Amino acid sequence: MDVLAVNNSVLFLLPTNLTESSSSSSSPSWVSFQRHGRVRKWGQRQGLALFRRMKWASSTSATPPPPPPASEEEEEEGVGTPESCVNLGLELFSKGRVKEALAQFERALTLDPNPIEAQAALYNKACCHAYRGEGKKAAECLRLALKEYNLKFGTILNDPDLASFRALPEFKELQEEARLGGEDIGYSFRRDLKLISEVQAPFRGIRRFFYVAFSAAAGISLFFTIPRLIRAFGGGEGAPDLLETVGNAGINIAGIVVLGSLFFWENKKEEEQLGQISRNETLSRLPLRLSTNRVVELVQLRDTVRPVILAGNKETVTSAMQKAERFRTELLRRGVLLVPVIWGEGKVIPVEKKGFGLSPRTAAAALPSIGEDFEKRAQSVTAKSRLKAEARFRAEVVSPGEWERWIKEQQKSEGVTPGEDVYIILRLDGRVRRSGKGMPDWQQIVRELPEMEALLSKLER
Repeated sequence: MDVLAVNNSVLFLLPTNLTESSSSSSSPSWVSFQRHGRVRKWGQRQGLALFRRMKWASSTSATPPPPPPASEEEEEEGVGTPESCVNLGLELFSKGRVKEALAQFERALTLDPNPIEAQAALYNKACCHAYRGEGKKAAECLRLALKEYNLKFGTILNDPDLASFRALPEFKELQEEARLGGEDIGYSFRRDLKLISEVQAPFRGIRRFFYVAFSAAAGISLFFTIPRLIRAFGGGEGAPDLLETVGNAGINIAGIVVLGSLFFWENKKEEEQLGQISRNETLSRLPLRLSTNRVVELVQLRDTVRPVILAGNKETVTSAMQKAERFRTELLRRGVLLVPVIWGEGKVIPVEKKGFGLSPRTAAAALPSIGEDFEKRAQSVTAKSRLKAEARFRAEVVSPGEWERWIKEQQKSEGVTPGEDVYIILRLDGRVRRSGKGMPDWQQIVRELPEMEALLSKLER
């Protein structure tokens, strides 16, 4: 099997012997994926020509020759298939014809699609519903794709086309279901979260094993102690000592209670940690607009800045920003980036989207697209230097509704009444460093945070 990555797409070229069972044609099959994991296109007859064209385009900067036109036989072969419906739906959506695209995705689901085709149709159908503001219908499609067709929840978190859906309460419900796992939604997302949790708390599993083992030992001991306790209460010749037997039974019962409590406490802490990991993942995908009007996700600023989120009413946040100006130089040395979030400004910003693949110019103003050009340059040291220059002291939130929802969830987890004025300081690696009520003491923050070139900052990355 050949694999080729070109222009944020991945093309898999399958050998003939892997596709003979599903098609009478001996031509090789191919599947193309977009950068967010969505199946873009697939086919058989034109796969080799497209593979060669993409491979040629990856090795030269010149404009590649156009692919050979499909014959009438090839066009007739694609009519009325799930593949052709999904591809046509993507093409219609790219032209802004969302209603017609939705009809094509729905039609593909009625034509007995294979698992890959069904996942693509359901996922893109959900994107259409999200574009139309139909949160419940989008959630239903995604829930089915997660359960039946092994859709990765990370795809939902990362896709800019679902940014509007992630600001809706239906997304929160779906995310909570995925975190808990179950027959209705599958366990893939929960497994991913548990893997991260095990990395962060590697000895939790060992501790729980010992809790269970010692509890079982205490239970067995108690099982054999109970008959002795009955004989001790009965008295008579040969009866065991009553005080000693009662003491042994009490130790076993206390051990079971303590070890059981510790086991359930570990489970509770794990659930809290899974919730925090889930919130951190959501936080990393929240969009910001930098001083150069570039829109990036928070995850792209890792190792570059320490975001300080200021959430509250307009007067409080404005006052805190003005006080921060007095310490601007020192805060910049520590990589502080102010992110003001004003309560009540969580209105959806109208964005004219023209499809799943946005042009670089459109992506600069989209929600929250980062642009292909930036993704390529972000892999170099030069790109990080440019990004550091653009992230100068203050950034503007994009999609404030998502930001408000995340902050209020964080407030609930910390036992703070949602809607109170709070500040949240993030580490260089994107995790929450600390938070508090009201607005921060900038002088204290200057004393607390090391400068970007300090050893402690390097260890924090």
